[in-house]
Amino acid sequence: MRDVLKNVAATENNSKWNNIIKRENLLYSRGNDIRSEFERDYTRIIHSLAFRRMKHKTQVFFSPINDHVCTRMEHVILVESISDTIANYLGLNAKLTKAIAIAHDIGHSPFGHQGEEVLSVISKRDIGKRFWHERNGMEMVDKIILLEDDKQNLQNLNLTYGVKDGIVSHCGEIDENSLKPRDEYINLYDYNFSNQFKPYTWEACVVKIADKIAYLGRDIQDAITTGILDGHLKELREVMNIEENGKINNTIITNYLVYDLCENSSEEEGLRFSNSAFEFMNKLKKFNYKYIYLDERLKPSTEYFNLILNTIYNTLIKYYDDKEHARRMYPEIIVEFENWLKMYWNANRDEKYKNKVVFDIEDKKDFCQAVIYYISGMTDNYAIDTYNKIIRF
Repeated sequence: MRDVLKNVAATENNSKWNNIIKRENLLYSRGNDIRSEFERDYTRIIHSLAFRRMKHKTQVFFSPINDHVCTRMEHVILVESISDTIANYLGLNAKLTKAIAIAHDIGHSPFGHQGEEVLSVISKRDIGKRFWHERNGMEMVDKIILLEDDKQNLQNLNLTYGVKDGIVSHCGEIDENSLKPRDEYINLYDYNFSNQFKPYTWEACVVKIADKIAYLGRDIQDAITTGILDGHLKELREVMNIEENGKINNTIITNYLVYDLCENSSEEEGLRFSNSAFEFMNKLKKFNYKYIYLDERLKPSTEYFNLILNTIYNTLIKYYDDKEHARRMYPEIIVEFENWLKMYWNANRDEKYKNKVVFDIEDKKDFCQAVIYYISGMTDNYAIDTYNKIIRF
């Protein structure tokens, strides 16, 4: 039903409003800004270098020369579009959903979930905690991604609590057919694993569901494009209840699930699908895992990504033990890393850096964390190029 959630939208009438729009520091103002708090977040995100790099990061299929295979950039735009449709229909704050959606995957590593697993193994071994892109995304927008202010100083993004909460709580895996926001205002650094808490706003709940709708349909379309599903289209048509030789595409799946969600959600029941749509979504997810995400053709690329990311990590770690030796061995790579690192360390900071000090340069765990942040921000091609620089003479 249209506007059914209008009374719980993220507006000034919401009891959570002051928490939702809270920033760590007051944003500078030029005195003529006509944007809302969430619109300011949105533009700060899309002007960042980290946002631009998503166009060269793998979504599911590593295919740097195929312009028609979905990248991380296209995925977040799809999620923004789907969540905008849902939020507008239900009467929620679409400006908030747009800001969350466009940034929700900004913490993804190169090479998609396969790259994420490589960094997680490294992180658990050397820091004692796993790497997961939702938490990394929240930390990236909180500590690492910088923008110039009106005086050309580099500052943190300083996003609202509502947007940061949406990023860290966006995991698209939904096991129950009802989603409502949590009531508690928590420290977002209390998140220790994906899906630990529900989102704080209805808008973030929308993005969480839109993420799943977006990737289920588009991953099937990409799998058809790459030929992975050539032997399984009959079974897919059965799952989708499409006649033999009927057209399969992403828009059929997206339209059905978005419409069903909008018609079945309410403040009392939460964001929910009809039983038949929820069953369809779970069947589709099972199909995707069986024939796409676990396909044997993805295994060689996993080994390749593991080699690249571990080689980069092990090379950069040498800087901690012997800076001069590392500079002599890998001058170009180390200079690039050092120029990045000096923006965040606690030694000899340039006056233009007005952002947080993140790393104690003498602390080994801090240094390991710095290298992981640095690698996670790389595009696929930049990581490959860095690896090639390491191995060539």
